[in-house]
Amino acid sequence: MTATQDKPDLYLSMPHPCSYLAGRTSTIVFVDPHQPLDASRYADFVRQGFRRSGELVYRPYCQRCAACVPVRIPVPRFRPSRGQRRVWKRNTDIRVTIRPAIFSPEHFSLYRHYQAGRHAGSTMDDPDPEKYIGFLRSPHIETVFCELRVADPAVDASAPQPRSDGTLLGVAVTDVLPDALSAVYTFYDPDEKARGLGVYAILWQIAEAQRRGLSWVYLGYWIAQSPKMAYKTNFQPLEALHDGQWTTPRTDV
Repeated sequence: MTATQDKPDLYLSMPHPCSYLAGRTSTIVFVDPHQPLDASRYADFVRQGFRRSGELVYRPYCQRCAACVPVRIPVPRFRPSRGQRRVWKRNTDIRVTIRPAIFSPEHFSLYRHYQAGRHAGSTMDDPDPEKYIGFLRSPHIETVFCELRVADPAVDASAPQPRSDGTLLGVAVTDVLPDALSAVYTFYDPDEKARGLGVYAILWQIAEAQRRGLSWVYLGYWIAQSPKMAYKTNFQPLEALHDGQWTTPRTDV
């Protein structure tokens, strides 16, 4: 935050079960939700390790635990691994279209399919459309829904009628900041495991950040003890926030 800006009030949540590590208790510090943030001010918080869920801008703040480490990819220095290059090549038939962050029944249907396949029974597996769209977007921040589609082979590209948009394989929900993209959430067809759609979505966001001349892609939090977070260390170099400084960490900590 710059010295000329009014600093929003911060609050500490009540302790609650940790969403990532079983048997642990978590607290978060969050920005006053009645004080809206534009993209520039939100970017200041992101650089300090904050994240958002809907309109709630927060950061883990646990007295006896520092497992949640904010991480980001420095776009100009990123070099894809051999495996990531294979994923990119495997998905050359995908076309990505950037859409406004508005409710779409097609998106929601895919989201429900993803949650049922990957997080069945969790709090994320909720059939309420309002909770879904409230979780993904904030009216004060530029958020886009990046559609991953593959052309339907049954559609004749030379036909005079307008072409189908193609089969929706995934949606990468992304915040657009002045100097970065922030990967909010990605959901995709869990039946398309061979494609590596989660990896592809991040690679596409890196490429899009390069196209826009942006410096970073923020990936949220990395937790060394959580196998679900391990994929983030595959994007190198990866910067982590420690003691207020972004540095390139060891990936075995």
